[in-house]
Amino acid sequence: MKSMSEELHITDDLRALLSEGESNTVEFKESPDKSLASEVCAVANAEGGKVFIGVRDDGSVVGTDTSNAARSRIQGTINKVEPYLNVDIEVLDNIIVLTVPDGPQKPYSCPTGFYLRSGPNSQKLDRDSILDFFQVEDRIHYDETIRKDLPITERFNEAAYKRYIRVAHISDVLDKEAVLQNLNCAGMADGKLCFTNAGALFFRINDEDVKYRHAGIYCLLYKGTEKVNILDAKELNGDIVSNVDDALIFLKKHLNLSYRIKTLQREEILELPEDALREAIINAACHRAYYEKGARTMVEVFDDRVDITNPGGIINGINEENFGEISISRNPVVVSLFARIGYIEQAGTGIKRMRNAAKELGVAEPEFGLDGYFFTVTFKRNPIGTQADSAAEKVPNNGRIRANTGEYGRITGDRKQIILNYLKEHGPATVADFAEILSLSENRIRTILREMGEEDSVVKIGKTKSSYYVLKNRAD
Repeated sequence: MKSMSEELHITDDLRALLSEGESNTVEFKESPDKSLASEVCAVANAEGGKVFIGVRDDGSVVGTDTSNAARSRIQGTINKVEPYLNVDIEVLDNIIVLTVPDGPQKPYSCPTGFYLRSGPNSQKLDRDSILDFFQVEDRIHYDETIRKDLPITERFNEAAYKRYIRVAHISDVLDKEAVLQNLNCAGMADGKLCFTNAGALFFRINDEDVKYRHAGIYCLLYKGTEKVNILDAKELNGDIVSNVDDALIFLKKHLNLSYRIKTLQREEILELPEDALREAIINAACHRAYYEKGARTMVEVFDDRVDITNPGGIINGINEENFGEISISRNPVVVSLFARIGYIEQAGTGIKRMRNAAKELGVAEPEFGLDGYFFTVTFKRNPIGTQADSAAEKVPNNGRIRANTGEYGRITGDRKQIILNYLKEHGPATVADFAEILSLSENRIRTILREMGEEDSVVKIGKTKSSYYVLKNRAD
């Protein structure tokens, strides 16, 4: 009996490959049976590879029909894979070798379903696995999905909606339902207008609701440089814009401030670039994998660094070479909604802005964790604060919150609480006093105080420019 190499003239390289057995990229088939389509589908959904027809599972060569008719039948079977896949068919003596590419249009399916190569085996994907696969490959967008279980009449956040359309310069006389649909925040399902996931993130009251508990931001302050002793924690489960604003407030509360006096005004300088921190938080909110419900966006403060982490890793199509140069959105509706209110200046420029902000402040540029399932931005802290000006007076923040958080100008309980605490501790104060404390315009302060007056928490005394505000109970 002739040896395998004598009969088939198999090259040393091919013999070595067959001797290694099946793997994630190699499949042996004794004959081109009905399962061939699923095997090709599985290899294409993984990394690509080769399917050897005429080889037993143990790597021994038995050969197969290599006629034109046989190859035509194999091509017909491959054509059952969708979308179309360009598979190279090669004959080596009496073996047929299929070279399957790493499919550029994943996921691929065949008449019996979706398959994925896992080691030496091809596995059929169940419903949840298919959903996970689609999300990992960024073929479906979480934020565009209409939630037929969430009609917009359920837990609609009227205050968040009004703030948004005001800052986005959308007329408040327009029909709310039409506006939501135009923003891709709502769609019809079963005869009802329902939130999309994006709409629910922006315009639904989600606190104390398990449906979107995973979509919040978890802020933590640690003692030291490891995740051991927690000094402060805040779970943010409001609308997505409020979460971004409040996460920045948390950072500003726990980072050091420097005071620099160059004119009559004292300038406050955060030890890390505020614009870069804000950009990193927005990036995490925009690009996290929201289908992943077992992990959250994290904002963590250590003695030596700040880590801002979101599940999902970098998006397919972005690598180390083009990182920071191109923009691909995992959640395009969320990105668009943030852009409308000025939170995102220009697509694809966020990484550069973070780096430039660090350079301007004279601190280390942020580091970006690109590997694995999580994406992390790390800001290195200097124990004595910013080096932006050696003559600056460096002092701890001591819990003081500088609450300006961008053009959106949230009117939140945090700011109101600061005003109430100040009036309680220091007595009467003017609009100008609060404008300095909160670093907001006097017009914005008047809006906040007007709301607090309607809530009967503060009282305005006087009607001239010298008017001031006191606590309601003290006015009585």
